[in-house]
Amino acid sequence: MLRKLRTQRDDQQWMLDLALNMRGRVYRMLPKVWREAGERHEKLARRAESVGAREVATYHYDHAIESYRMAQHPIFFDDHPVKQSLYKKLSEMVDRRSKVASYPIERVEVPFGGGKTISCLLHLLPDRRKAPCVIYVPGMDQTKEVFPKAFHNIALSRGFHVLAMDGPGQGNSNMQKIRAVKDNYERAGAAVIGYLQKRKEVDAKKIAIYGISMGSYWSLRLSSYDHRAAAVVSSVACFNPNNTIFTQSSPRFKQMFMYMAGYEDEAKFDKDVASGMTVRGYLGKVKCPTLLVTGEFDPLCPLEDAVEAFRDLKVPKEMWVIENQYHPLWGIPNLGGMDCHDYVMDWLQMLFSGKRKPTKGGRIAYIREQGDGPWGKCDWTPPVKPGQAYF
Repeated sequence: MLRKLRTQRDDQQWMLDLALNMRGRVYRMLPKVWREAGERHEKLARRAESVGAREVATYHYDHAIESYRMAQHPIFFDDHPVKQSLYKKLSEMVDRRSKVASYPIERVEVPFGGGKTISCLLHLLPDRRKAPCVIYVPGMDQTKEVFPKAFHNIALSRGFHVLAMDGPGQGNSNMQKIRAVKDNYERAGAAVIGYLQKRKEVDAKKIAIYGISMGSYWSLRLSSYDHRAAAVVSSVACFNPNNTIFTQSSPRFKQMFMYMAGYEDEAKFDKDVASGMTVRGYLGKVKCPTLLVTGEFDPLCPLEDAVEAFRDLKVPKEMWVIENQYHPLWGIPNLGGMDCHDYVMDWLQMLFSGKRKPTKGGRIAYIREQGDGPWGKCDWTPPVKPGQAYF
């Protein structure tokens, strides 16, 4: 029996396939192609581990994790046997990597009621000293396994522990049917903060929240709900107030999020979930220093919406507008070929050490492709007033 289309725009899938090289149902190929990549890296990792090459094994386990994670992700149907088997392989690779990594990586299960838990990975500094901790809030197409990488954990040299969480609708939460609805993500994040404050390795006064893509939206909503974090960074912008991701972007985003929210009826999803997914009215409740990072032409968050969000914040704040960039902010010339992760971690390190002090008036930096990054003379006043479109 054919499965009914989930959204009114599902029949536009062919346009995505066309853009991806006119090879039919391209998106359906992804689980197979990513699984094969995972198997290749798993084989290399196991061989390296068997001869004691722990660093090489860690590298390949990182890639096996990413491949199996990507393989299971496009299957957005509950209890699908292929998704379950791929997720099992993902979990196995996580555990094998933990045995060879150069620092401790712990599985953490934070109680979330009804016998369910918010599944997390806690990456600890090698000496487990008391130190700041960054809560990584993944995007819609991410899970807790995506950051940081164990082979090159960029938080270690900055003196940070990192806890990456599977919030409602993500990763292990999907396996448990913990849905991305109402204030579930905020409550889940608050539970994670409460857990971290009890860990002896964590400086409870220096917990930061770092959200990417859809996580940029969740991180701001979480910060408006729970005021115990010392800083929040909302990056790879999806924090506009107008649900652009569901109305103007690829239909896959809405298909995926309806699965994450547990909905089959599009009209009901629009009424119950999408209509309430906004930062408008919430940003004034944020209490900690805030950094927003967005590509100048991000299709998921038009720049005028990012500027509106920045203006709504009433705390010490900063925003980086990355010239000529779109949604992904990885390996970009504006940052000398680095990811936004690297610069964000430095911003947090400087904030916690007192070397960087955002003001309530705020600073917007326009980071040019051939400029000298966010620390240079790049202060900028957007050429748009409230309600005006940016180009």
